[in-house]
Amino acid sequence: MKGVLFSFLSYFIVGGLAFAQEVPRFTADISGGFTRPVGTAGRNLDNGWNVQAGAGINFNAWLAAKVDVAYNDMSINSGTLNDLGFPNGAVHVFSATLDPVLHLNHRGPVDVYLTGGGGIYHQYQEFSQPTVAFGTVFDPFFGFSTVGIPANQVLASYSVNKPGFDAGAGIAFGTPYRMKVFAEAKYNRIFLSNGVRMDYIPVSFGLRW
Repeated sequence: MKGVLFSFLSYFIVGGLAFAQEVPRFTADISGGFTRPVGTAGRNLDNGWNVQAGAGINFNAWLAAKVDVAYNDMSINSGTLNDLGFPNGAVHVFSATLDPVLHLNHRGPVDVYLTGGGGIYHQYQEFSQPTVAFGTVFDPFFGFSTVGIPANQVLASYSVNKPGFDAGAGIAFGTPYRMKVFAEAKYNRIFLSNGVRMDYIPVSFGLRW
């Protein structure tokens, strides 16, 4: 058993070192994780989730640039909903940013990197209540029948496109499969109207090619 474990670890490390010697011209990644609202947003929203994807160019072993797209979903907390008189609510943010990346050890098996940039953020907020939607289904024995399906009824909604920026850091590990696994956290700020801003930190885990 120890021999098998040693062989596996050796294969993983050697493969990771071999991968680390090459820096591909193009890079792409996909990830997902949890999102923590902070500041004013943290007092009104619960923790949520995110999915992200990016693609770009490695200029050299130290510098890259990527276009990152992300979707963050956060529920409005119960205290805020009670104050506003709504049963349910959520805030959804879709963003597209241009992010330079500074690698501190791109050629090594473990790479720490810094990233940050700016772009456009689409924020959509909605308030809703549980309801039942009715639909018709067909069964070979009973024929057509009407059934109730749980759903949400949107009571009020609002969307806006605003500029913003992000800044953060991550750590990536080489693998034998010409890709890296990484963990990343980025602070995001959206500049809303009248000096209001929305701040949140998505923490994501994913794969990079």
